[in-house]
Amino acid sequence: MSDLLLAGGVFFAAFGIGYVLISKVPPMLHTPLMSMTNAISAITILGALLLFSVTMDLSQKVVGALAVALAIFNVVGGFAITDRMLGMFKGSPQDR
Repeated sequence: MSDLLLAGGVFFAAFGIGYVLISKVPPMLHTPLMSMTNAISAITILGALLLFSVTMDLSQKVVGALAVALAIFNVVGGFAITDRMLGMFKGSPQDR
């Protein structure tokens, strides 16, 4: 249980620090920042899947599965938004 509390504390500290840092990024840099967070989320997914190979209780599995689901959601959403942003630079079909 103390491991879960430690992990929760690290999560909330990282969330707070990440929010403060990202809120200070200029809008022009959001696409490169999103690419970086997609890479970090992919690493998070791989790490969480590796942790599932170890014996753990049900609460740890639930938290791990939630972490994997949220990281996958972040990666898919990041790719969708990046594709949409890149589409804005292509112009209309009649311009080509």
